Amino acid sequence: MRTLHAATIGVTCAAALTLSLAASTPALPVAPASAAPAADPPGSTQSLPLLPLTENRAAGETAATAAQGLTPREVEPFSLLGVVWDDAATELPGTVEVRTRATATARWSGWQAVETHNDEHAAEPGTPEGDAASVRGATAPLWVGASDAVEVRVRPTVTDLFGRAAEPAVLPKGLRLELVDPGADPAPATASTVVGAQTAAGATATGGTGAEAAVPPDTDTADVAVLPALSRAQTIADAQARGLGLPAGPEAEQGADAPRAGSAVAAAKPYIGPRPGIITRKGWGADEKLRESQFAYTTTVKAAFVHHSATGNNYTCSQSASILRGIYRYHVKSNGWRDIGYNFAVDKCGNIYEGRAGGVTRAVLGAHTLGFNSKTMGIAVLGSYASTNPPTAAVNAVAKLTAWKLGLFGINPKGTVTLVSGGGNRYKKGSSVKMNAISGHRDGFATECPGARLYKKLGTTRTTSARLQGR
Repeated sequence: MRTLHAATIGVTCAAALTLSLAASTPALPVAPASAAPAADPPGSTQSLPLLPLTENRAAGETAATAAQGLTPREVEPFSLLGVVWDDAATELPGTVEVRTRATATARWSGWQAVETHNDEHAAEPGTPEGDAASVRGATAPLWVGASDAVEVRVRPTVTDLFGRAAEPAVLPKGLRLELVDPGADPAPATASTVVGAQTAAGATATGGTGAEAAVPPDTDTADVAVLPALSRAQTIADAQARGLGLPAGPEAEQGADAPRAGSAVAAAKPYIGPRPGIITRKGWGADEKLRESQFAYTTTVKAAFVHHSATGNNYTCSQSASILRGIYRYHVKSNGWRDIGYNFAVDKCGNIYEGRAGGVTRAVLGAHTLGFNSKTMGIAVLGSYASTNPPTAAVNAVAKLTAWKLGLFGINPKGTVTLVSGGGNRYKKGSSVKMNAISGHRDGFATECPGARLYKKLGTTRTTSARLQGR
């Protein structure tokens, strides 16, 4: 999911080296125990400052342009990692590579590239979340599985866009390696933690700026682990029970702002797909003490942006909840965001997960597509799909999710909508942009995300999603 600029061209396509070292590696330095704050909720983050790598320094290289990193060292157990730096407005002009030692085998991995994207994922500047003092620059997180030792190297760019030799770039200040332990999985769901339709509670939540609305959160997901799938008829009845507005029939204006929660439901049968089963934040074990307590909303959901998480494909679906807890902790504790950036996530087995808190039926403001977070939702498919085909189950799950969620707001998945840019590297702030109702991240920002292989599937996704709506 990295930005396409000269400093990072080629990072995500670099093949991982196959070097692996046996468990007989000499004794490693140990990170200080204080690196993992004892006061943190279950799960932890170790934050290790990177140091200049003096070995094999190139001729003429200065301290400012030297590679930085960490030599091999033992650390507290972790499963996900990333690199952060002080200034969120600064890009990392170089490459990041890591290798880790698996706790199960005591063997080292080969070197793996970490995607160096930064500003393509974030809240818009000028918003409380985007301008918070806690916000940092960050790479994509990388899932490496249970590990207890690490080595990292960050090398500044020494070639230009055309591969010609150039002056070494200066790495940003405050580079740190973040090692995330996602904590233990929650208890398995029981009958008491699986529900169908319930009426949303009436507590009021506030947050956000501008046209964002203060509306009651969809709180019935707070105490349950799984929202089971509903038929189309049950879905409509569920929406009516919640008091949601559903634009109906072929005469509905598909690009217009939909009625807010609490408005009357149109008498005609609306275009909406059946609600898919959704694993809630409780179901994947989100620690609600990590995030900000308030919720931020926009007035409607007009489009869905599809992403890949860039966390790698070396995971099993039984690990998906752990990956989400790792991304959540990384987004909040390391990036400095208010909550996980995505509104929903989908794993390789087609399981759908609730993302940012505030209610699965609500227009929750996310931090997933810089410039187009307002009036949209972000769906992250767990994995990296630049050169790997996304599983059919995951693509189908995106179609089911969009058929339901866009249907709640009267949007045709095969149609187009007009969005106003909040500013980014593709569209200037304030410009009106016509987008597909189901778009890839790269449609709103100059990036490789959601990967070329997943992006090619979006046409089929739109068709399937519309069919599920009854179109």
